[in-house]
Amino acid sequence: MTDLQSRPNIENKYLAGNFAPVESEVTAHDLPVVGEIPVELEGRWLRNGPNPESVDDAVKHHWFLGQGMVHGVRLRGGKAEWYKNRWVLDSADRVAGLFGANTNVGGFAGTTWAMVEGGNPPVEVSYDLESRSINPFHGTLDGPFTAHPKYDSATGELHSMNYHWPDLIDHVNYTVVGSDGHVTKNLAIPVADMPMMHDMSLTDKYAIIYDLPVTVNMDVLVEGYRFPFKWNPDRAARVGLLARNGTAADIVWCDVDPCYVFHPLNAYDAADGTVVVDLCRYDNLMVEDRQGPFAEAPPTLDRWVIDPATRRVTETRISDRPQEFPRHNPRFGLKQHRFGYTSEVLPAGEANLHGATLKTDFETGTVEAYEYGPGRGGAEPVFVPKADGTAEDAGWLLTVAYDATTDSSDLCVLDAEDLGRGEVARIALPQRVPFGFHGNWVPDASVTPN
Repeated sequence: MTDLQSRPNIENKYLAGNFAPVESEVTAHDLPVVGEIPVELEGRWLRNGPNPESVDDAVKHHWFLGQGMVHGVRLRGGKAEWYKNRWVLDSADRVAGLFGANTNVGGFAGTTWAMVEGGNPPVEVSYDLESRSINPFHGTLDGPFTAHPKYDSATGELHSMNYHWPDLIDHVNYTVVGSDGHVTKNLAIPVADMPMMHDMSLTDKYAIIYDLPVTVNMDVLVEGYRFPFKWNPDRAARVGLLARNGTAADIVWCDVDPCYVFHPLNAYDAADGTVVVDLCRYDNLMVEDRQGPFAEAPPTLDRWVIDPATRRVTETRISDRPQEFPRHNPRFGLKQHRFGYTSEVLPAGEANLHGATLKTDFETGTVEAYEYGPGRGGAEPVFVPKADGTAEDAGWLLTVAYDATTDSSDLCVLDAEDLGRGEVARIALPQRVPFGFHGNWVPDASVTPN
């Protein structure tokens, strides 16, 4: 059994440095702030990630595994009222062998859900982040779910593409959850080889399916690795357009160059009938690395224009600068966007996974960067629209920044209209927040405190 508090861990970098889990659940009130927190920010910044309690074999441990732990900061009245971190599942459930969702967390249908890709249903947590129970949307979810549902503000629905190995070998499920938190649609889509389908995209017309060549590999399992996915060079890559009221037989499949996509930024239907998607693209993934995704090909920012008439995809490189975890103004979801925000990904071997926060103007091609300073870097930038803002980039970016020189984390507030302003507010957190995956801003107006 490996001591997960040993840092650095020469056997597995995903158990070392700020990848290493934190040991304790912490509650702290009245957090120290440098600068001024915008008063209009009233709610919770939440973030989720794997926090393994122990591993049997550090060499064969994969970053994507480990019990989920949610970190949260409650903002109100220009103050940071509290920080809390809690296991997604309580100790009894963890001892019983249940798995707590470890990839994303957000508010929907009046409550707070922790989510994971690869099959397990969401876990409901309270406003104060206390574990409630695994809750498959009030018993209406018959099958797996995802960490990356897409929200349609016009209908109030969540849309998702869901895979689960080994239960779903020859298909994935397209699932729609209504605004009341109950599943309204579950459509099986045949796919071969059980691909790792981390995310999807959504437009007014289509649900977009990424069927890419990272698939289940039995040799990986035979070698003793618990995460059984590997780059499959013999498998074609394709993207599918599924009409939102269509069937699996109606999908328009279009070939793309071999690649992998964890995270699209946004997608929309263009006036000429094509579909435009901006995304972070890898030339390949997990070719030799069995522990995580960032030791091989770096992610770039690309645009795909998908033509359902010709079944062709035009791929354009927006930026070679390695970047991931893309976000946009949620008011422009499913609509044509001009701006996108990402986290720079630093080279393997750096003490910090993240570098600058990047703002890309897709209309002019310009990029604005906020550099956090030596040893510091900002993770996924969560966009919160300004209350009185009308411009697309009128918003605040909430980003957790890790400082490798002090082994500490801050929650930073940036002005999305002007990254040059620097940190509008820096909130010192009582313990570091490990490099995790995803989170969201959940305004108090969208949930009922409990």
